[in-house]
Parts: sequence; C-alpha cells; structure tokens
Amino acid sequence: MQYRHTLGNFAYTFPNLKTVLAKATAEKSGDVLAGIAADNEKERIAAKYVLADLPLSQFLEEMVIPYEMDAVTRLIMDNWDAKAFESIGHHTLGSFRDWLLAYETSNEEIKRIRDGLTPEMIAGLCKLMTNQDLILIASKIQTITGFRNTQGLKGHFSTRLQPNNAKDDAQGIMASTLDGLMYGAGDAVIGINPVSDNQQTTRTLLEMLNELRARFEIPTQTCVLSHITTTIALINDGAPVDLIFQSIGGTESTNKSFGVDEAILDEAFQAGTELDRGTVGKNFMYFETGQGSAHSANAHHGVDQQTCEVRAYALAKQYKPLLVNSVVGFIGPEYLYDGRQIIRAGLEDHFCGKLMGLPMGCDICYTNHANADQDDMDNLLSLLGLAGCNFIMGVPGADDVMLHYQSTSFHDQLYIRQLLGLKHAPEFEDWLRKIHLMDANGRMVESKKGFKLLQS
Repeated sequence: MQYRHTLGNFAYTFPNLKTVLAKATAEKSGDVLAGIAADNEKERIAAKYVLADLPLSQFLEEMVIPYEMDAVTRLIMDNWDAKAFESIGHHTLGSFRDWLLAYETSNEEIKRIRDGLTPEMIAGLCKLMTNQDLILIASKIQTITGFRNTQGLKGHFSTRLQPNNAKDDAQGIMASTLDGLMYGAGDAVIGINPVSDNQQTTRTLLEMLNELRARFEIPTQTCVLSHITTTIALINDGAPVDLIFQSIGGTESTNKSFGVDEAILDEAFQAGTELDRGTVGKNFMYFETGQGSAHSANAHHGVDQQTCEVRAYALAKQYKPLLVNSVVGFIGPEYLYDGRQIIRAGLEDHFCGKLMGLPMGCDICYTNHANADQDDMDNLLSLLGLAGCNFIMGVPGADDVMLHYQSTSFHDQLYIRQLLGLKHAPEFEDWLRKIHLMDANGRMVESKKGFKLLQS
C-alpha cells in the first residue's frame, strides 16, 4: 500500500509501511548506512504525519517482513491477542499516543491491552514521541519478575555486577565481584562475559560464583554469559546454572547469525524449568539485545534498526525472562554515532520493552571510537532512572577491560539511588543490612565487619 503526505508544495510518497517506519525514525547512523533513513528533516516529519494518522489495525494487515519468510513475524502474529486489541482497535497511532499519555491511563490499563499490540505498532508509536513522552509513559509501567530476589518493584532498582576479566582469571573476577558487593551491586545478577565459550571454563566460573553465593547466602542469581548451547550442555552435565543467557535479534536471519532459533530457545527454557533453582520466582531467562544487531548481520530486510529491536522483544517475551537488557551503545558508532543518538536509543528501547511487558534494563554504554563521553552516559542514566528502568550494569571503574567499552560503575548506581531514593531488590537489601554493609536508613557504609566477612 502506498502512503502520501504533502508538506508545503511538496508531496512525499512512501511505497509501503516499512518505508514509512524507517523514514519516520529519529536519525541513526545505522539506518543512514543502510540507505533507508529519511533524506532530510522534512521527509522525516512527513513520515511522522503519515504514522500519526494510521489506524492501529493497518499494522495487522501489512507486515514489514512477510509472515511466510520470517519466524519472528510468525511468532508475533500467532501470539497476537485479538481480545486485548478490542478496546484500542479504534485508535490511530496518534490518538493511541494521547491515550497512553493521559493522566488516567495507569499501569493496570496498559497491562490489560499490551498483548493486543504488535512490535511494529509500538515501534511506530515510539517514532511519534519526544524523549519526555518516552520517560513519562515508561515510568507508569511495572514488570515484576523473580528468581532469588524480586525485580521491578516500584521505587526499587538493581544492578548487574559485571566482573569481566581479560583472561577469565578467577582471582581477578573474584576481586571485582567482592568490590562490587561492597558497593551494593549485584542484585540483578552477578554475570560474567567469558573470554572463551569453552565448556570447562564456563563451568569453573559457574561453580566459583555458586560457591560464593551459597557460602554467604547472597539472595541473588549468577550467570556466565556463554552461548546458550554451551549452557544447555552444562545443565545436562549437572553444572549449577541459575540464569540462561542469550543475545537475540528481531529477525530470523539475525538469530541465525547468533546461532539460535526458537527450537534451541525452547530447549533451554525447558531445561531451566526442570532445574527449578529459583526461591521467590520462576523467571530464569536473560536476554540481551541492541539496536543495530540486524543491520550488522545484514539481516534487516530493509526494516529500520529501532523496529527490528522491538521485534526482538516479542521473541524475548515468549520465555518470561527475569532480565532483558538493551546494550545500547555497544555495537558502535556505525549504528549509533554519538551521545545524542545513544541517549535517544536507550530511552526508545526502555519504553518499547516496558510497553511490551518486559523487565527492561539498560547497559548504558559506548565504544571508545563513538562521539560520546561519560557525561552522555550520566545523562542517560539520570533519564532512565526517572523512567523507572529495572537495572543497569555495575562495572569496575565503568571500564570493561575484556569487552573494551565504557559502561556504568559501582559508584553510578549509588548516585541514581541517592538522587531518586531508589532501593535495592528487597531480599538483597535485607542481606546488605544483615552483613552490616547498609545502615538503617538504606545507605551503604564502610563496614570492617562486612569486608572481613566477604574477604574470608
């Protein structure tokens, strides 16, 4: 179907919905490199006008990637809930935006209709929104999950303690882990990106983290972020696996580039269900995503990177994850060129994931060749704190020496907690008090008793 809008004396024509979505997207270097971005701001505005007037039902009639050629499209359409759509089916994208922004629209009302939304509807909606809109609506939405502690409660906020090491050195990893725990990091997960995907290396790290967790009765979960097939093999071999991790994308061909498909994810989900290692909940999947993954794999089918990203959330949602993390600036300036683009993408991903019903976190990060700095990351951290982000990363010195990128530090999570009065996951906070690392007012303290306990 062809779309058309006139601005001034010039008529802009778009051959299909996929093109409208791409042209309406906030400028991203990845879309520019793919040749699908708006040529100028006037064309971008024209595409936004088209989107604003589109009925939500149009997104059910026109697939951006055909049903017959893409497994993610099939998953999206096969799981679309017609009943949930009934009360919002009369809306255009523009009027639906107004409904979400209304004072009266609550978390419960959004929860009631969200299964009637498709990722493409949400992506299109996002393109009509200011950063302020993205923050306000996301702040209304709560997605609560649990494994050994509870994630996503309003007024609470968690961190992934990320003690990566350039040699997978156990002593170095343990030193970083203890350092992070002293700062109160680690309630989302203690998660290591291993240098090697070797099964024995992964098992060694899993056993080390499991021993630490069990010895000090830390109410958190651990994860070694190996490929999911490695984790499945380790589960079958009796290794102490808590969370099952995988990077995923928004098209079938992107996921093939990651070495996964639905069958593998189903196998992992079944294996984790049978382990039943959670104590306060049964959510154990951990997914990472990021705008640009489909473009970097040349697997986007002409769809803009932000829409591809939201399609990945539909896949994640099938597996009731504990954590979903947009690694927003990790892929590099080829996809998000500078601080402005990274900030916008972080707010987009968080908003879209929460509207999909996911427990969204963000790795607020950039690579050293991007036109960004730590002040940009401080800005995004502050904005995501206001938006109700579930969790961020805690990296020693904000500098990941293994992955060679800049993220957020142990100190950064203390900043956002102090600024906004955010608490840890409740079970983890009780533990911090128990070992004298937190005082009665919820502040981290220097505790010789706590340090000696962990040091032992």
